[in-house]
Amino acid sequence: MTIETSAPANDPQTPPTSNRAHGSSIAALVLVSTPIGNLADFSPRAVETLRQADLILCEDTRTSAVLLRAHGIQTRCQPLHEYNESARIPELIATMQSGQRFALISDAGTPLVSDPGYRLTRAAIEAGLSVSGIPGPNAALLALTLSGLPPHPFLFAGFTAPKQGARSQTLQTYRAAERAGLSATLIFFEAPHRLAEFLADAAAIFGPRPAAVARELTKHFEEVRRGPLDELATHYASHQARGEICVLIGPAPEETASAETLETALATALATMSVKDAADTVATALGLPRKQVYQKALELGRPSRDP
Repeated sequence: MTIETSAPANDPQTPPTSNRAHGSSIAALVLVSTPIGNLADFSPRAVETLRQADLILCEDTRTSAVLLRAHGIQTRCQPLHEYNESARIPELIATMQSGQRFALISDAGTPLVSDPGYRLTRAAIEAGLSVSGIPGPNAALLALTLSGLPPHPFLFAGFTAPKQGARSQTLQTYRAAERAGLSATLIFFEAPHRLAEFLADAAAIFGPRPAAVARELTKHFEEVRRGPLDELATHYASHQARGEICVLIGPAPEETASAETLETALATALATMSVKDAADTVATALGLPRKQVYQKALELGRPSRDP
């Protein structure tokens, strides 16, 4: 198991405030990525966009006020979160249609990624309004690059259910997808007080494959702990984690399907497919040679249905 820590600086520039320039134009709705911890990780274009907007929509005005003050942004803010987003959409769309320009930010990171804003964005697109974005920090992608796990393909799963039963069911679904051919690094968000339980469930379902836990990224106590899932589960069972957390699980190793698994898969496929189609489908899903699977399908199948 390996661990890295770092203590990045947090000394953002504070440029002077400016109003929207005469004749300047930004999209009706701009999705602006914000720092995930270090306030200095904010692009000049993001700062200028927030200054030019007529209104900033944010999850929590108190949280966003810290960032805006640090960068001298005085644009008015209003809350937009999971509890009021649907109700506010008609009013916001009408206001944008009248010519107002909005910027949408989340408390940290890229808007819409495990954060509010999708419903408003979808409504703006359907209303024919222009939608743009300012790229920037994203905890999932930074964790992926630091994890030491294969960077692509990856599957971002966000938060799982807080209760153990539902969480296990979700993880079992991803494991079933792996058995059907999925091979990707899995990325999850998790709350610190549930991390130990999540890792224990994951270790039971995925086995001792390589994984990583990244927390407090870009902040003073940044930490990336790497190791087999079972070792990470053991560590966090006795060490309380703090801060924002990403869990990454490496791709499934290549598996050789057992004879029983092959027969079961073929029997299911042959119930609705020809021998040829069933063999193609099962061979792809199980990663087995098509000739071998086709021969078995001939033994189990119904040749009369084969074209």
